[in-house]
Amino acid sequence: MKAVEITSFGGPEVLRVGERPVPAFAAGEVLIRVSASGINRPDVLQRTGNYPVPAGASDIPGLEVAGVIADGDAAAMSAAGFRVGDRICALVAGGGYAQFCVAPIGQCLPSPADLSDVEAASLPETFFTVWSNVFERAGLKPGESLLIQGGSSGIGVTAIQMAKALGATVYVTAGSDEKCAACVELGADLAFNYKTSDFAEEVKKATGGKGVNVILDMVAGSYVARELEALAEDGRLVIIAVQGGVKAEINAGLVLRRRLTITGSTLRPRSLSFKTAIAQALRQTVWPLLQTGQIKPVIHSTFAAADASRAHALMESNQHVGKIVLTW
Repeated sequence: MKAVEITSFGGPEVLRVGERPVPAFAAGEVLIRVSASGINRPDVLQRTGNYPVPAGASDIPGLEVAGVIADGDAAAMSAAGFRVGDRICALVAGGGYAQFCVAPIGQCLPSPADLSDVEAASLPETFFTVWSNVFERAGLKPGESLLIQGGSSGIGVTAIQMAKALGATVYVTAGSDEKCAACVELGADLAFNYKTSDFAEEVKKATGGKGVNVILDMVAGSYVARELEALAEDGRLVIIAVQGGVKAEINAGLVLRRRLTITGSTLRPRSLSFKTAIAQALRQTVWPLLQTGQIKPVIHSTFAAADASRAHALMESNQHVGKIVLTW
């Protein structure tokens, strides 16, 4: 099979299409003939040498795929309601940038009938991440408010739609007025250009000084102190990336007085059982919203797999709104 390989750590140009053996599936797994592979920020970090591959995972980048089941553990497939030839999308720990990919059956979901494989490939990584962090870890409830840092990112456009569909008020930050407008069009109640305004002050104005219940943060660093100021009493800050740096100086007294929670997580190294539970929750709660069109994939660009370097360059430019997807 053909696969996109990281020939050495470095810029987008280190990505090359090479030849690899078709991977063998094990018990509890399926072999997917891949039509489309989603691109995510961790892929870029892996390419630059800043995201080590978990033990046992493929060194081929790519954490989400869509296609059809080519083969697999027959008994496990039957128990999960899948069979050879079914259209599925899957979250994987690596190996997604390839014509074939192995995935645990518990991390597979049926591709919604009205979605293309490109659209389906854009779902797993962001949907698993948002559900796990915003709804399970941070416990966002209907009637509460959410601030999303980076609302135009793949994570951001997913979080906007999911939170709105499940009854929350949604505020976002983005890096341009155009991106802010795109976020509002997707359902955000208000969007703040972080280059021209102070998001903490804007949140206070929008909430009558109360602050928001939950913040989804992909920046960390110096943002953390200001985010604590923007949280309501009993507010929860959940950090899922550290694009702004790993160190932050905070007002611990504010944490005490307002009973704030600071938490965070990474998805890739979590157990199969953990990810399977997320898949089941998504299938029950969120997949029906995709089928009715209340939540829609947001695809910014598609690239042929041979142009993976161009796709990575686009992601690093931060000019996109939504997901970038490779096609095979």
